[in-house]
Amino acid sequence: MRKFIFTCLVLLVAQYAISQQAPKWMRYPAISPDGKTIVFSYKGDLYKVAAAGGDAIPLTLHEAYDYMPVWSRDGKHIAFASDRFGNFDVYVMPSTGGEATRLTYHSAPDFPYDFTPDGKEVVFGTSRNDIYTSARFPNRGLFQKLYKVPVKGGRSVMYLSAGSEFAHFNTKGDQLVFQDRKGYEDAWRKHHTSAVTRDIWIYDTKAEDYRKVSGYEGEDREPVFSSDDQYFYYLSEKNGSTQNIYKAPVKVKSAELQLTKFNDHPVRHLTRASDNTLCFTYDGEVYTLQEGQQPKKVNIRILTDGRTNEKIVPVNKDVTQTALSPNGKEIAFVVRGEVFVTAVDGGVTKRITNTPGQERMVEFSPDGRSLIYATERGNSWDIYQATITRKEEPYFYASTVLKEEPLVATEAEEFQPLFSPDGKEIAYLEERNILKVYNIAAKKSRTLVPEGVNFSYSDGDQDFRWSPDGKYVTLRSNEGIWPMSEVALVKADGSGNRINLTESGFIDGNAKWGFNGKALLWLTDRDGKKPLALQGAREVDIYAMFFDQELFDRFKLNKDDYALLKEKEENDKKEKKDSALQAAIAKKEKDWKPLLENLDSRKVRLSISSGNISDFHLSSDGEKLYYLARGEKGYDLWLTDTRTRDTRVLSKLDGGPGGMDISKDGKNLFVVSNGRIVKVESATGKVSPIRVEGEMTLNETAERAYIFDHAWRQVGKKFFDPKLQGVNWKMYRTTYEKFLPHINNNYDFQELLSELLGELNASHTGGRYSRPQENTDITASLGLLYDEMYTGDGVKVMEVIEGGPLLNAKTKIGKGVVIEKIDGEAITASMDWNKLLNRKDDKNLLLSLYNPDSKERWEEVIKPITPGQEQNLLYNRWVKNMRKQVEEMSGGKVGYVHVQGMNDGSFRTVYEEVLGKNANKEALIVDTRFNGGGWLHDDLVTFLSGKRYLDFSPQGVNPIPGEPRGKWSNPSCVLMSESNYSDAYIFPYAYKALGIGKLIGMPVAGTGTAVWWERQIDPTLVFGIPMVATIGKEKRPTENLQLEPDIRVLNDFSSILKGKDQQLERAIKEMLEEIKNKGARKGF
Repeated sequence: MRKFIFTCLVLLVAQYAISQQAPKWMRYPAISPDGKTIVFSYKGDLYKVAAAGGDAIPLTLHEAYDYMPVWSRDGKHIAFASDRFGNFDVYVMPSTGGEATRLTYHSAPDFPYDFTPDGKEVVFGTSRNDIYTSARFPNRGLFQKLYKVPVKGGRSVMYLSAGSEFAHFNTKGDQLVFQDRKGYEDAWRKHHTSAVTRDIWIYDTKAEDYRKVSGYEGEDREPVFSSDDQYFYYLSEKNGSTQNIYKAPVKVKSAELQLTKFNDHPVRHLTRASDNTLCFTYDGEVYTLQEGQQPKKVNIRILTDGRTNEKIVPVNKDVTQTALSPNGKEIAFVVRGEVFVTAVDGGVTKRITNTPGQERMVEFSPDGRSLIYATERGNSWDIYQATITRKEEPYFYASTVLKEEPLVATEAEEFQPLFSPDGKEIAYLEERNILKVYNIAAKKSRTLVPEGVNFSYSDGDQDFRWSPDGKYVTLRSNEGIWPMSEVALVKADGSGNRINLTESGFIDGNAKWGFNGKALLWLTDRDGKKPLALQGAREVDIYAMFFDQELFDRFKLNKDDYALLKEKEENDKKEKKDSALQAAIAKKEKDWKPLLENLDSRKVRLSISSGNISDFHLSSDGEKLYYLARGEKGYDLWLTDTRTRDTRVLSKLDGGPGGMDISKDGKNLFVVSNGRIVKVESATGKVSPIRVEGEMTLNETAERAYIFDHAWRQVGKKFFDPKLQGVNWKMYRTTYEKFLPHINNNYDFQELLSELLGELNASHTGGRYSRPQENTDITASLGLLYDEMYTGDGVKVMEVIEGGPLLNAKTKIGKGVVIEKIDGEAITASMDWNKLLNRKDDKNLLLSLYNPDSKERWEEVIKPITPGQEQNLLYNRWVKNMRKQVEEMSGGKVGYVHVQGMNDGSFRTVYEEVLGKNANKEALIVDTRFNGGGWLHDDLVTFLSGKRYLDFSPQGVNPIPGEPRGKWSNPSCVLMSESNYSDAYIFPYAYKALGIGKLIGMPVAGTGTAVWWERQIDPTLVFGIPMVATIGKEKRPTENLQLEPDIRVLNDFSSILKGKDQQLERAIKEMLEEIKNKGARKGF
């Protein structure tokens, strides 16, 4: 029996009252130093409860999200993180309750971890810039720096730049224990053992020395010292791969102890009281543990009234799909997974569906009285129909009673329905790849394209259309080879063979019928500008092929010849009006069959130039071609006269890539761009927004329940391994869905999705939440690096970043200069000066400056830049420093290039630098560290595997290396580390498999899987599904297949933060040895 989500929602409502009294999904508990009280986060607020259990009292009741509470050592204060100004800042409040004080003002996220032993300062992790001496890759979000800020407020000062998470001091303050982070893997992934998993370190604050104290190759995390400083407690997945609590000695070599033996679910959020009572969460509830005893669940009740999870939202934006009615008077559209219909004129809007699930892919019937759409209401996607029941009502937007019924609803996934021209049949997809036709009267389906021909990557990427006479269907076809894209033709009755119409090997798709079915138009990248890499932005053209020779002959005529032909035909009509002639013409049309032979001879390019074209339509007479193409700023509506080839911008839209419909009379076009609908008059180009006067009540609780169910099912259908790597997926659905009544915000929901998806032990998954940027502090950048440990008045400059706003001919700012004031406000030693830069990017700022060496004071005006712009400058700075070290240490013999991403833009940089700056180098270091992936592996290995086979000798000079000219043919090596991800794993894997050179650095976790990040009906949420496995010589997926370097080199904290890159130095040494031993060039 099929289980509908409505049942789930009834249960959710019933459970709501229970959830308030017996809460689950309590997170980040912190036990007080005296062990008597626990503060925890629940539904975005902080609550306090006795450690023995009981009624929890709210400490914060704020619309913002408050979490990660930390007790001061004396138990008088609680620090926590809150996003009250758009990003997470550190706040502090009395532990008895009261007003919270904001301590940090930088727009980088700040998270409190501990108080200093004297209780005067809060230690927090932040994604601010690295120390200016560091040679580490400048990814601010990857390596958290530790800062200290006074409890009473004031300046935040850097304490440690190692990259520390969940850091805690011992009682003396002479040691700090923390977990590291090495790469981009999701924090909630479970069960994996690889180089990228977290380890635990102890930092000696006096000796400034780092010592790794964990050795398990899986996850070791969230350490805290014991009260006597002789041990530390931590969480680990060792001994069974479920995360439990362990106790290990700090110095003495003795056996560590496993303190808990939970199964199925991980222990999270470990904290400690002064008597070593531990507090943590397991399966959404809070527990305490005293060593030698069994864990005790803390029974907690919450009696406060929760926030509402319903809100009114407009439906005039974030449109994801539209369909124009046959009469051109109304438009169906989808917003937030619901179907609406609005009048083209007047703005009257009617909601067609009202479900917690998702509807999409809406289409009108030929008579305009029915809508079909896909809906996910149960355990599969089904096709439903909504019909106007009263004959007196011609329009959906003004209708009163609708009849909704399932049309195609089986256990299989069925979606993307499309009515046949006569309205008697529906073409649709089954299980995303199988093209079928459903006969409404017979209630039976037949298969047009079977399994194994197409391979859907993202829902909606399959494209098919009925011919106007309903006898054929065109489709985008992979032809059994992923990711090939051709245009194919099949008979609608299911007979005959599939015909590949394009057979080009290029990317062909978005086929549309023209000339009443006697021609076919499509988009192809055959002639357009292509990326240097295989993957990247491509320019496309609109092509047409003709299935009728006579029509093709007419189409080729120029304007004058066509006018003469038209005149002759008009004269013939006047002379021959007999019925026999009319009957002959009618019979000819009735008996017409498409001419499918020699299609290449009847193929023509319609667009006059290639471009970024998102959609197009041809007028019924074939004289006008409308298309959306990228112009100066955004996408505009263009018009080409197919006879004269005259082309112009019909309407300046400056929008994003979108789709469009054309009315049956050709007078109006309807364009969807940037989530809004506009009408364009085809004759004049006049643009009129389509008014949508409507709103909807959104039940966010029900919507999250649907998204959870949808994510669980999508993974089951699309995961690269049909067996889900042996995971009991049904069990985990039950495990995690019980928390839904206890979640009222997307921060918690994103963590819930990540916990669920983390059970798969796969890369490229987890939930992501992007908070809407409202009332957000953004700390502008001056393009400077500072002494972040400076505690005097003003801000001490250590470096002016090249390319930044202050690197100009007039500035006198340099190392050692102090910024004393910003916009006239003095920067004292006791203030957080970042607040003076919030919301100031691209606005004039006045800097008052002082040079301690020359005693000079002066002022300069600057326009600050955004943090993102500064990040790009820091990356360029890092690459320049790496290149400089290689040049100096190799004596100019070895070249260097960093591959920032596996994409076309990065490949162009690689090509430019390798064959430009490094053209005469004898060897090359290819640095792929901190590369998050893309799709470039084959381009890179091909580029680096050149073998010299031909030299040039212009005017008789000594032979000059000639071919291959577009490849590197000298020795090379690849730098890699735990931070390589996705295609940045596949590239060194391929490099090693092909024997091109050595891999140097640290192992890379097996993450060579192609992912689809799916945006949800709540557009602030996405989740990932690793869908396509890559399989090498091992005859198994490369997922979880760790890649080992030929030469293993670790960059230790002390060295890298002082500017010494040990991995780079070893690569230089290897390349110099190779030059010495093997000679410079490959080939011959």
